[in-house]
Amino acid sequence: MIAPEKLQKGDTVAIVATARKIDESALSGAIELLQKWGLQVVLGTSVGLEENQLAGPDWKRATDLQQMLDNPSVKAIWAAKGGYGTVRIIDRLDFSQFRKNPKWVVGFSDVTVLHSHLNNMGYQTIHGPMAVGANIATPEALDSVRKMLFGESVNYEIDPHPFNRHGVATGELVGGNLSVLYSILGSESEVDVSGKILFIEDLDEYLYHIDRMMMNLKRNGYFKNLKALIVGGMTSMNDNDIPWGKNSEEIIRDIVKDYNFPVIYNFPAGHIKDNRALPFGKLATVRVDAQGAKLTFSNGQPQ
Repeated sequence: MIAPEKLQKGDTVAIVATARKIDESALSGAIELLQKWGLQVVLGTSVGLEENQLAGPDWKRATDLQQMLDNPSVKAIWAAKGGYGTVRIIDRLDFSQFRKNPKWVVGFSDVTVLHSHLNNMGYQTIHGPMAVGANIATPEALDSVRKMLFGESVNYEIDPHPFNRHGVATGELVGGNLSVLYSILGSESEVDVSGKILFIEDLDEYLYHIDRMMMNLKRNGYFKNLKALIVGGMTSMNDNDIPWGKNSEEIIRDIVKDYNFPVIYNFPAGHIKDNRALPFGKLATVRVDAQGAKLTFSNGQPQ
């Protein structure tokens, strides 16, 4: 996997609305944060646009993102807001100039399609808070983004969880939002999990739908050659009048019970304030035991 160049003070970060509409005022926290880090900020033309829920029509959002992908002076692109819409523009994008000047793409949730697409092309990305999230994210979450952008070391130690499955595994880290991963199955952007570590998280889903999506991944062979599974925030789940009978963690535990890869639950990433950054496409090692779990990263290649 190719890692874009680490940022230096004075570099430019573009904030682009690839999905839902957002006003510049909602991005004041992100702008101030980037400037505090010594970076220049440019707002995409998609910021402030509106077409129903979206930040303007597909072609305008795609054009905006394309210009930032092509601009060699832009060293990183931070997605402004999630919701839905990035999948509507992914097939309009041309990555030929990006290949000549790779840059960091930062975001999560709806941006999962962009992460997976770029990871499949052989480039690392950063799964982390949206720009709008700078107003609510914990200092630790925001600092993890800064460290990854500037090439500093980031490793995590997680408290034990009763559902954790012990073991050690090494592989490239991939994944993102479970609903988005489910929605891009069979497409050019479908995540490649063979021999890798998969991270998943989700928000505001019905519990039976979590079961449906996990069963789909299982039936598509996602867990046969998986090295490890990391489960992040499964936030604000819904249930029917007749309960499903299991929470999201119990659903996941039961569906992967026949495999022997290590599993981490309650990882601090996803639709939570403490949404720690994860370098997708980077070689990672998972260590899980009774004392908890560790996630460490290296610059090597899988063996």
